[in-house]
Amino acid sequence: MATFRYKAVNNAGHFVRGRIDAVNEPDLESRLKNMGLELIVHEQARQRQHLFGGTKIKRQDLINFCFHMEQMTKAGIPILESLEDLRDSMENPRFREIISSLIGAIEGGKRFSEALGQYPAIFDTVFISLVEAGEQSGELDKVLGKMTDSLKWQDELIAKTKKLMLYPAFVGTVVMAVVFFMMIYLVPQMVNFIKSMDGELPFHTRALIATSNVFIDYWYLILTMPFVLLFTLKLLARHSPKARYRIDQFKLSAWLIGPILRKIILARFASYFALLYRSGVTVLSCLSICEDLTGNAVIKKALSDAARLTTDGMKLSDAIDNVGLFPPLVLRMLKVGENTGRLDVALENVSYFYNREVSESIERLQALIEPIMTVILGAILGWLMLSVLGPIYDIISTIK
Repeated sequence: MATFRYKAVNNAGHFVRGRIDAVNEPDLESRLKNMGLELIVHEQARQRQHLFGGTKIKRQDLINFCFHMEQMTKAGIPILESLEDLRDSMENPRFREIISSLIGAIEGGKRFSEALGQYPAIFDTVFISLVEAGEQSGELDKVLGKMTDSLKWQDELIAKTKKLMLYPAFVGTVVMAVVFFMMIYLVPQMVNFIKSMDGELPFHTRALIATSNVFIDYWYLILTMPFVLLFTLKLLARHSPKARYRIDQFKLSAWLIGPILRKIILARFASYFALLYRSGVTVLSCLSICEDLTGNAVIKKALSDAARLTTDGMKLSDAIDNVGLFPPLVLRMLKVGENTGRLDVALENVSYFYNREVSESIERLQALIEPIMTVILGAILGWLMLSVLGPIYDIISTIK
């Protein structure tokens, strides 16, 4: 299946441009007619990719997709009719084209999960596996409902994280702007004045002058170094597994941020594992699928080791205990779940436990960041004022 750029006209006589996947030109015309469009011209194009390798589909669109399909499936409406209704009400033109492609694939004989598999950048492995398990078990509406809740949780978590980072990002930018102004313009002016009066400079003033000279001579390096370092680390992580492991290890052990990141990853793992297991996926398959969801090489290796130990005959709770992935409280939940035959319920409790921990940790961190940034800003300004005004005050005192 190829991607086509097209120019078409709708029923109101307005021109519409877009992109859509189709097998060939007749298939393209058929798909556009289903969308109420008449093809004018077209050309084959590459699949559009964005910064992180995915197409421009918002998480809110996926939430609406899952919720709509859950409600329609629960009401007993066939998949094709549900998709057609969703296509007609979808505002995102790219997602509307994708839904049209899903309709075409299902009409061609593919199952819903197979049609979703054509877009791995939008519907990930867990999504497709859950839909497939829901199709086999006859509980597709429940699976889609759980996916809706999971996507909403991710959306809320991202919103909280953005809110958390907004204040330090703003204050950090202001601090850097103030420091650059004082180091490049103000400090040299004050130094010339102090030197003209033959005053003796204390150590902290000499350190400030040396720092100011570094800013004046290498300001371009100071501005570009963080971006160069970030790009280098991303390049190393992409091409060197050892470097990726070390970087991810540092992320998990970083002060303040590391523990929260670990809880977020483990909460996501527990939530998706419970969804997969409840849908009828085996424990080993659940572990295999969840490995790629962590986004962290350290935890991925731990899950891989746990899967290997489980394959060798060890119970899941013992295997996870052996790799040191969860704390004792969580392990006790897993053992109770295994002993009672309700592992999915135990994992949902683990997910709830970590979700609550993440929310509380973010709130504590947010309350802690403001005074930390205030102290840092105060320390920088205090050093600058002491280093600049101290010698001037000493000179004036000597004159008196």
